[in-house]
Amino acid sequence: MRLFTLFSCLSVLLLAATCKSGTKASAEMKQLERTWLHAHEEDEGDIRVYRPNTYAFPPSRGRTGFAFDHNGLFTQFDIAPTDGLEGRKGKWTAENDHTLLISLDDKKDPDYKLEIVSMNKDLLKVKRIE
Repeated sequence: MRLFTLFSCLSVLLLAATCKSGTKASAEMKQLERTWLHAHEEDEGDIRVYRPNTYAFPPSRGRTGFAFDHNGLFTQFDIAPTDGLEGRKGKWTAENDHTLLISLDDKKDPDYKLEIVSMNKDLLKVKRIE
């Protein structure tokens, strides 16, 4: 009986730890779900810096970016021939806590990965992995 009680307690603790870590990961991914524009002035070597589209950016000749939706839908914003933004639809999936796989529907470019270097509600730093 003691062994059963011990096993039950361990199972509950393991389940609680799993739920807690899953909640943390999903809360972090929830921060990702918005439109981010490239703050190229703040780039650090191969680390690209993005800010929410509501950020007061300094003047620029155009900004690329992307939008992450909660359901795995993704839009990559490239500079259009008319200097506006052109959205390319795709999908994103989390490979792990810090790596995202990006797949564009039009397949004009190969799939790529974004490694999240750091993220908070006002700043996203990523490294692109081809």
